[in-house]
Amino acid sequence: MTTFRHAGVIGAGAWGTALAQVGARAGLRVTLQARETEVVESIAAKRENTLFLPGVVLEPEIAAVADLAGLASCDLILAVAPAQHLRSALKALAPHLRPGVPVVLCAKGVEQGTLKLMTEVAAEALPGAPLAVLSGPSFAGEVARNLPTAVTLACEDEALGRAIAEAIATPTFRPYIAADMIGAEAGGAVKNVLAIACGIVEGKGLGRSAHAALITRGFAELTRLAMALGAKAETVAGLCGLGDLVLTCSSPQSRNMSVGLALGSGMTLAEALAGKLSVAEGVASAPAVRDLAARLGVEMPICQAVAAILAGEAQVDAAIAGLLSRPLKSEA
Repeated sequence: MTTFRHAGVIGAGAWGTALAQVGARAGLRVTLQARETEVVESIAAKRENTLFLPGVVLEPEIAAVADLAGLASCDLILAVAPAQHLRSALKALAPHLRPGVPVVLCAKGVEQGTLKLMTEVAAEALPGAPLAVLSGPSFAGEVARNLPTAVTLACEDEALGRAIAEAIATPTFRPYIAADMIGAEAGGAVKNVLAIACGIVEGKGLGRSAHAALITRGFAELTRLAMALGAKAETVAGLCGLGDLVLTCSSPQSRNMSVGLALGSGMTLAEALAGKLSVAEGVASAPAVRDLAARLGVEMPICQAVAAILAGEAQVDAAIAGLLSRPLKSEA
């Protein structure tokens, strides 16, 4: 069985830093690549990512570098660059990636323009590299503080998926193994858009009943798109779909829900995003999800409404009224 010893993490935002913590606690040597010089310096001097994950003391096995060349000796890569920047990050990694080194995709989204999932982006940027997908209900701060978390680790090669899962598992970080990478990706991409919708519902004070209805009908949209892409319904009914949706739609800790809260309270999108260091993936994914649904002929009215609000094509109240005035239909 494959044994991993040295993990490289691309992207030192909150989630990348949290996953570096996971790897170090699991017994791996970890090299964390950061674009920001101040992050590299902060980790070296203070053992803390003061910019993106303040207050968390990082494990001694974590070293920070600015250049992707610093990951050349790694035998496992976790790619945590935001979805819209993943292609450029992987292309930059390509000259330094040794043949056969697996790349675990940890970004959630649909690439704008191409409308491709992250595995498709990675297959083009890193031809021949073994791929896996990590997705599931997980807040970076909680993972970094060693609170219990369960996620999906999806890989078409079952033996490789099991080896990666065992390499990063800890008593408080539990990866469940799956083969359906498309399902894991689709769940992660769509739930961010739906979290913005749930934030709007909360910001408008529409109540818990509306919130529950939106999560449920949003999950129906997520499932329809995933299955149109070739995923299995049981995959998105698990941690990487329903589990991630429930978490992201239920707490203002969610960057995407916090954007929706701001929009629902009357802020513009520019005001909602002002001063935020971390990326709310749903903002960029919403138009791509809408376009992908149109291409596949999948009905996704909630995601379409969110995309229209973000694009300035519809006001919040008008979008809500449009959803509530849709013709009655079977729930199935």
